[in-house]
Amino acid sequence: MKSTLKTLVHTSVAAAALLGLASAAHAEWPERAVTIIVPWSAGGGTDATARAVAADLEEKFGQPFNVVNRTGGGGLVGHSAIANAKPDGYTIGVITIESTMYETQGLPGVTPKDYDYIGRYNADAIGINLQADADFGDVQALIDDVKANPGTVTASGANRGGLSHLAWAGLLNKLGIAPDASPWVASDGSAPALQQLAAGAIDVVSTSPAEARSLVEAGEVKTLALIADERSPLFPDIPTTTEALDVQWSPMPFRGLAGPDGMPEETVTALAAALQEICDDPDFQTFMSSRGFSVAYQDSATFKDTVYADYEGLAETMKVLGLAK
Repeated sequence: MKSTLKTLVHTSVAAAALLGLASAAHAEWPERAVTIIVPWSAGGGTDATARAVAADLEEKFGQPFNVVNRTGGGGLVGHSAIANAKPDGYTIGVITIESTMYETQGLPGVTPKDYDYIGRYNADAIGINLQADADFGDVQALIDDVKANPGTVTASGANRGGLSHLAWAGLLNKLGIAPDASPWVASDGSAPALQQLAAGAIDVVSTSPAEARSLVEAGEVKTLALIADERSPLFPDIPTTTEALDVQWSPMPFRGLAGPDGMPEETVTALAAALQEICDDPDFQTFMSSRGFSVAYQDSATFKDTVYADYEGLAETMKVLGLAK
């Protein structure tokens, strides 16, 4: 009898231990802080929107979502850090359209297949920004000057070969102007480029009007046009290059959440659902619009399709511009 009782006790203890291990193995994510990598500098639009999303995710999941800026290499450093992180759901990041360009540029480390896609939360057209007291009253006058005086109008907005560069150089190319007629000055993102613009160190910055908004409101910068086919509902008074220059060229930057390929499916699903709730939240929409950013949610599958479409389209553009390797 004692032997039987002893066996039962041992069996019960073992079963309890196994249940405990099973419970620990299937503990609900997240059990600890999550890192959100931002490949661009603090103070820019990607950083600002990432911090807003992180704050809402923290509230929803009850764990810290810590934003870490990993700049350098035109976003390659941060995008690589996201792609190469341990795929356990505790390191994710905000990816931008630049992530679709590195392979075509001959820069190893990041391709669209290196990510698990969570969802897109923003997409906005790129604007052409000048100093407020610049002589050009409209984008046609600016383009005429670039064509008449090649090499004198410098431009910036990010790294060479990044979307800001491709948008501006591609516009010139579409208009039959050599892209190098406007020399490109590389920078680590829109924020430092705009400061250079305000200081008079460069002539043009191609970036979203939202990112230029504070300097526009301060009377230091003006946005001449959007490189787009349709006017933005957030900036209805800014003309597009299609209407002003009669050209079809509309590269659309995006911001979305992604993690390294191989993340647990249930984690991606939970994050995607939370991101959709955030994008549907009137408070988040108010925050975004107050800073000039649109809310353009795409679910995991649609966002992945968008990324791959951009990858193919921009690769073709870079080949035309001689930027592909």
